[in-house]
Amino acid sequence: MGLEIKVPPVGESITEVVLSRWVKNDGDFVEMDEIIAELESDKATFELTAEKAGTLKIVASEGDTLAIGAVVCSIEEGGKSEGPKAESPKSEAAPQAEKASAPVAEKSGNSYAAGTPSPAAAKILAEKGVDSGSVKGTGVDGRITKEDALKSESAKADGGKQKTESAQPKAESLAGSRNERREKMSPLRKTVAKRLVTVKNETAMLTTFNEVNMKPIMDLRAKYKDQFKEKFGVGLGFMSFFTKAVCEAAKDFPAVNARIEGEEIVYNDFVDVSIAVSAPKGLVVPVIRNAESMSLAQIEKTVVELATKARDSKLTIEEMSGGTFTITNGGVFGSMMSTPIINAPQSAILGMHNIIERPIAENKEVVIRPMMYIALSYDHRIIDGRESVGFLVRVKQLLEDPSRLLLGV
Repeated sequence: MGLEIKVPPVGESITEVVLSRWVKNDGDFVEMDEIIAELESDKATFELTAEKAGTLKIVASEGDTLAIGAVVCSIEEGGKSEGPKAESPKSEAAPQAEKASAPVAEKSGNSYAAGTPSPAAAKILAEKGVDSGSVKGTGVDGRITKEDALKSESAKADGGKQKTESAQPKAESLAGSRNERREKMSPLRKTVAKRLVTVKNETAMLTTFNEVNMKPIMDLRAKYKDQFKEKFGVGLGFMSFFTKAVCEAAKDFPAVNARIEGEEIVYNDFVDVSIAVSAPKGLVVPVIRNAESMSLAQIEKTVVELATKARDSKLTIEEMSGGTFTITNGGVFGSMMSTPIINAPQSAILGMHNIIERPIAENKEVVIRPMMYIALSYDHRIIDGRESVGFLVRVKQLLEDPSRLLLGV
């Protein structure tokens, strides 16, 4: 008796998954612990592995929605891991000889089957309004086959088209394609859509803006990037500076790092920073835990690790759960300014944008500087205007004087 492979529990809040892809085919021999399929929940993608070696018998199809514990496939005893053996010339020639010697069915006018459509053919003829008496059957004893019905349908359509075209002047054809393509929403996309609408409807969301002169950070990176890379084995990017700035600013404005639960406000003495990452199947938000206690190098290493897992669809539920504040970088796609949506149940999100050289006034002189607009979207139910503006100004000050990030002043 074969071993049934069922959908494993993948998280407390997950009750169903979608079978997104079969890695192995029905009838394939699989080794124990070999990946056989991919399952997709509303939060992440998981790999389904074989629990023993044997022959795979597929039960569920790609695209099926399966409850936790549902049977996906079974693995039968037997089969070999070696490649398929070549068939002998005799085994290949036998079907061909048999096919060649088989007599061709001829229509017999005395048979009851003559002109009688098969069930599949009858359905097609009825749907298209074609009289079976006008169809010539090519099946055994003149029976009308499904292929006969399809051909008659095509012929009728062509005849009708010719009559219509002869009766009416031919319309001028338009250049260009007008095709449509429909795709079923993935569980991840459906969950994201639902959560975004919920946030818009259930929070008092506002956005405040500011701009940052990125020259001090860019000069610092240019000066120490080689030493930083050599010592820590990772590049010095912008995300670590923004993460540290957010952590420092949260000390002065704790409401930005808090959340509402029922009729209570929950304040955190730690900062778990969620970073929005664009993955192949949609936006995911892995979390940097206790970012306030990390160095720039530790943050950069964690960002690279999480971003790589996101691109490879390897993030776990734990790595995407929680978070007290979110940073999203639309600048990598060329965004100049946006109003990011809060990542519930958090109360605020910081949006980074692209860096553009613009003229600004500095020491009563007009100079060209690399400038970035930053945006803070926040829940006005918990964060007042003074706190939101003050938080963003504090972030700006820390970024424009990076030495403060190292000294904590």
